[in-house]
Amino acid sequence: MRIPRMIQVAVLVTAGAALLGAADTAAPSRDDLVQCANLIYAGSRSSRCFSAKFLDEVRDVTQVDADSDFTPVKLSAEAVFNYPFAVMTGEGEFTLFEEERTMLKSYLTRGGFLLASAGCSSREWDRSFRREFKAIFPDKELHKIPMEHPLFKTVFNIERINLKNGGTTLLEGLELDGRIVLIYSSEGLNDTGNVQGCCCCGGNEVKNSKDVNTNIITYALTH
Repeated sequence: MRIPRMIQVAVLVTAGAALLGAADTAAPSRDDLVQCANLIYAGSRSSRCFSAKFLDEVRDVTQVDADSDFTPVKLSAEAVFNYPFAVMTGEGEFTLFEEERTMLKSYLTRGGFLLASAGCSSREWDRSFRREFKAIFPDKELHKIPMEHPLFKTVFNIERINLKNGGTTLLEGLELDGRIVLIYSSEGLNDTGNVQGCCCCGGNEVKNSKDVNTNIITYALTH
């Protein structure tokens, strides 16, 4: 169910970019255009199967002028600080380089927001992500986010996170200084049905991921 109101966040988005200390290279072409990074990590790992369809939804139901697609950005590059919102996803095992761990920690502590998702519910990717998380934040934990959280009321009133094969799940998150900076789904928020040439054979991804992702990015840009 859509909440009948427009979200006004353009000014907050600009302020968020300033807090990140945006780099000079690979900067967005317009100050008011929200561009989202698709992280290239572990050298050359990335995802071609995370749907950017929710960015169109953000543009249609809020006042955020969001780019219609992701921008590939290396996690190890200073350019990552130009993007207030980033996606990190994939399948199979991976190991981050030390400079990538350092950059990701700096990105999250300086105001960036990460949506991480195990593509096709990949158990190997899930184990790798949790291992890397502990290497970056050894004194932190990922905590389940209750459905009563304001995140799930930001644009759409989401009462359940439904899985493709039935049942429901909860998202996990990292909070720093009272602010959620990372959302993680071990089942997958990839919305592969809206990506041409991609599928999720054997996975149990989140069925209503487009609406969930719309709420996540809007929440991230307003908090």
